[in-house]
Amino acid sequence: MKKIMIIDGGPRKNMNTAALLERFADGAREKGAEVRVSIIRLYDIDYKGCRSCMACKIKGKASNVCKFKDALTLVLEEIAQADGLVLGSPIYFGDVTGQMRTFLERLVFPWLSYNDYSLTAPKRMPVLLMETMNGLPDRNNSQGYGSMESCITAALGEPEHLIAYNTYQVKNYDNYELAGFSEKAKRQWRDAQWEKDLQKAFDAGKRMAEKIMA
Repeated sequence: MKKIMIIDGGPRKNMNTAALLERFADGAREKGAEVRVSIIRLYDIDYKGCRSCMACKIKGKASNVCKFKDALTLVLEEIAQADGLVLGSPIYFGDVTGQMRTFLERLVFPWLSYNDYSLTAPKRMPVLLMETMNGLPDRNNSQGYGSMESCITAALGEPEHLIAYNTYQVKNYDNYELAGFSEKAKRQWRDAQWEKDLQKAFDAGKRMAEKIMA
């Protein structure tokens, strides 16, 4: 059996990022019992970023999986044995969420060798980087996964990208001070694009499942 790990870096369980990741999982599960899909919500886990304890760099005991023991430990160990990885996050202030960033510190730092500055993960695997944002394709401030993307590419392979633009921030704009946004324009975009975004996520899940089973 092959395994795909999906890491949801968004805070809301019933909004854009979560919906797209669930649709990706549906696509991956089309392969049936041959592929197991696990979704981890970072906001449900009590953890912090890299503590610079350097336990992963001790001579004779170096590890490319974080050695600090907390609620994230089992997740990192599962990823080390997985066959595919999906990272999803809304974009806040041009960047992934704080939860995603601290997770990536814990994931990536053990891969980095301070002997030769190479990046080596426990195993290479297909990766999808997903973003949801208020911005438009030609007008946004997203830096995506930033410097972490180059580390992921070096250690795991070239990632696929899926970006959903101009997503709804809330379900009822009348209840919030959000006058800087046109709810009508966002609704028109959503009506035209959201189902397409969901289909792209589903198709990406099928592709990853097929790739790891090939």
